[in-house]
Amino acid sequence: MSKEQIDIVLSKWISRKLLVFLIGCIGLFSGKLISSDWVIIAAVYIGVEGATTIVEKLMKAKIGKNEN
Repeated sequence: MSKEQIDIVLSKWISRKLLVFLIGCIGLFSGKLISSDWVIIAAVYIGVEGATTIVEKLMKAKIGKNEN
């Protein structure tokens, strides 16, 4: 199964943010991560994902405005 196929399957069932949270929790509770590492990983991913979403919405709004 390719990375794109896995992403399509996961996006239908679970959001990426929740998936990062769950993987981080598994790592934290299994002793592979310390709490400060988990916080950094989750905060960076959520921040990047949020920024990407904002830029995407701005670009769509700009394109929609230019079409009118």
